[in-house]
Order: sequence, then structure tokens, then C-alpha cells
Amino acid sequence: MKPLNSPLEIGVRALVLLSESHPDALDLAQLALLDHAVLHSEEFDGPPSLHPDLPARSGELGLKRTVLEQALLVLIRAGLAELEADGTGLVYRATERGPAFVDILEAPYVLRLRERAEWAVHQWAPDTDVRGTTRSLLAAHPSSCEGHRG
Repeated sequence: MKPLNSPLEIGVRALVLLSESHPDALDLAQLALLDHAVLHSEEFDGPPSLHPDLPARSGELGLKRTVLEQALLVLIRAGLAELEADGTGLVYRATERGPAFVDILEAPYVLRLRERAEWAVHQWAPDTDVRGTTRSLLAAHPSSCEGHRG
């Protein structure tokens, strides 16, 4: 099993994000970008990044979607998240069990992840154009995400 960026690791990060946004739902594009933002938060004028600043990190975002979908299925099967349709399409939401599960995780990495998730969901994401920022990250140099808010 590949431990880094495996469905299990990405699933934990997705659950932390869904729990932070609870009871609000997030779509797959929002989850993928928020996951990228919590890992590389310093790039977005946030707290120190959880993962190192690597030149090819923008490629992570393009590959993340498939593994993220697998991770979300694991969360759904475990009863920690649910998939539903709303006016915009398919969205994911933490169940009542999701935040409770996150609360019992005590690893230092998870604590740092929760701090960055709080920043990403409540401070960074509300003013961010998810699709525009994602396009910019996929098409340009990883640090060229500035100016794509709004």
C-alpha cells in the first residue's frame, strides 16, 4: 500500500475538510482545491504549509481527483460522509458521525491539518474562485495563483 496520498490519507484530509464545513456540503472541485490549499497553505498567504514546497506540486492537483473520489467512497461506506444532489450537482457532506470521528484523532499531523482546514474553509475559500484558481494552478507555475480570487 502506498501510504502517501493514498485513499486513506486523502480520506482523512477530506473528512477534516467536510467536518470543518459541516453542515455545509462541498463538491469534488472544492474538496480537491481545499485539500491542495491545506497542504500548501503558505502559497495562498495562509499558515505554514503541511507539505514541502516541491516544484511539481501543481501536478498533485490534477492527479488528486481520482484518489479523492475513492477516498470519499470509503468515507461514505464508513458512514462518515454522504453524497447528495443539490441545485449545483453532486456534493459531499459530513454526517453527524464525521466531526465526532475527527475529534478523536490526536496525531500532531491531524491537529495541524485541522488548523489549516479551519483557515481554508472559513478565511480563504469564501473569497476564492474555485474553478479559476484550479485552472491557474494546472496551467501555470505553481506560485501563480494570486489574482484569481473573487
